[in-house]
Order: sequence, then C-alpha cells, then structure tokens
Amino acid sequence: MEIVRERREHRERVIGEAREWASSLKIRATVILAGSYARGDFNLWSDVDVILVSDFKGNPLERLKTVSSPPGYEVIPLTPRELALQLEKGNPLIVEAVCRGIVLRDDYQILDEKRLKKRLCK
Repeated sequence: MEIVRERREHRERVIGEAREWASSLKIRATVILAGSYARGDFNLWSDVDVILVSDFKGNPLERLKTVSSPPGYEVIPLTPRELALQLEKGNPLIVEAVCRGIVLRDDYQILDEKRLKKRLCK
C-alpha cells in the first residue's frame, strides 16, 4: 500500500503546484486541470494538462508566448467563446475537463453553471 500512498501524495503535490501557478497568473482566467492528473491515472511520462480560458488575442501559438507555465505543463489556451464552441461540438477533451477536471481557478464562473454540467456530464 506504500505505492498507493506515494502516488496519492504525488498527485496532491502536482495539484497544489498547479493551483499555485493558476493563482499567480496576472490575467483574468478560468483554469482547469484535465487529463491523467485530474483522473488519477497518470504515469511517469504524463504531462500536466491544463485548460486555460482567458480573453486571449491571436492564434494559440501567440497566446502561449504570453503565458509562462512550468516545465511539463501542456497548456491549452482558449477564449470563453472558443470553450463554449468546443463544448457545443462535444470535444471529448473539453467535455471531460468540465465534467471530471479539477477547477484550479474560475474567474469567469464558467463552471458554476449547474445546468452546463447536468447537460454535459453523465
């Protein structure tokens, strides 16, 4: 059971570090931890998947230049409108992030809408 405890502690440490990073952002943002760390099925080679919603300008590559993230983070920068469009299209990564992700910060209060989760998450 030692390995289970170590994995739980590692996951909690990564979530705490991600929460600190999200809190340090100097922009209005909603930040969701997604993927294997959110689900708990991460492995040695897993990156930290983060959906970052903000009032970005430019294309995704230009957006990433404006955000400094820790090594090992895979940041997906979206505008609130893009997030809504991806949810409407049923993008599996975005739907999973909303339904099963860990909210690190929610300045836009996107995830406060209970109707959204009820409609998307089964």
